[in-house]
Amino acid sequence: MPETTPAPARAPGAARRILMLAFEGARLLDVTGPLEVFSAAARLGGHYEIRICSPDGRDITAASGTRLAVDAAAHLSLPADTVLVPGAEELTEGRFPPGLPDAVRTLAARSRRTASVCAGAFALADAGLLDGRRATTHWRHTGALAARYPSVSVDPDALYVQDGTVFTSAGVSAGIDLALALVEADEGPDLAREVARDLVVFMQRPGGQSQFSVPARTPRPRHDALRALLDAIAADPAADHSLAPLAARAGLSTRHLSRLFREHTGTTPAGYVEAVRLEAAQTFLANGESVTATARRTGIGSDESLRRLFLRRFGVTPSAYRARFHTTAR
Repeated sequence: MPETTPAPARAPGAARRILMLAFEGARLLDVTGPLEVFSAAARLGGHYEIRICSPDGRDITAASGTRLAVDAAAHLSLPADTVLVPGAEELTEGRFPPGLPDAVRTLAARSRRTASVCAGAFALADAGLLDGRRATTHWRHTGALAARYPSVSVDPDALYVQDGTVFTSAGVSAGIDLALALVEADEGPDLAREVARDLVVFMQRPGGQSQFSVPARTPRPRHDALRALLDAIAADPAADHSLAPLAARAGLSTRHLSRLFREHTGTTPAGYVEAVRLEAAQTFLANGESVTATARRTGIGSDESLRRLFLRRFGVTPSAYRARFHTTAR
């Protein structure tokens, strides 16, 4: 892990410098989402100033085609309170823009804290900032992050993770969640709450990022019998999908089936079935179904069982989830 030197002590009332390290192909919302939070905080009385740098000081073009003006090259930028690193799809494949990992190391060494948005965690990991630390990234890429950087302890469900002075966040809009948390740590909950109200976002979003996927994030297995079982589970979550009936349906031993599930889905048959049922429950609740009917239609059974599962997996009750996601109409 690189040695880090904290930013110089901030004089009372002085602005905290927020430095975004932008680069060619960065995802636009990864850049603008967190900066909008700090900009709103400054407008509402917080002490922030925002700067954008790039590895070589040149203006950059985001993945959307939008041009962004840059204030300076990374190595010429003044020490910052907080360095933010956005993501890009190329980072997940080990392809980094020239100078990016070096720029991350340089800026982190003279900043109080360093944070990444989405796949920006790959840049932090490549720069050595995540060695021996907990971290997260977009749920689609948590497996790749863990495989490529085995010294990093990856949390696949967290919206953001703090480990010491290093922060990582999940996909895209989770950068806003992280920025709000940083504002709260700096300026207190009242200002963070005002910023959230100004931007019309949750002060603290319910649940983790596992609420946004299951079959969709499970690679399609090449094994025909297992593929047919996964389709059957998704088609009828309420059916009897305990281990013995599943194995009988596939013509496999329970031991062999359990091994296939582990290899192809990363979990047990019971774990996979539970995840699919919970995802189905989310859909039913978002469509206005009652908690009781949802528990019955998904095979979870009782209201209390559904409540325990939602609290354990998402951190909210089914009724609270329904109230928040049932409709955008007001």
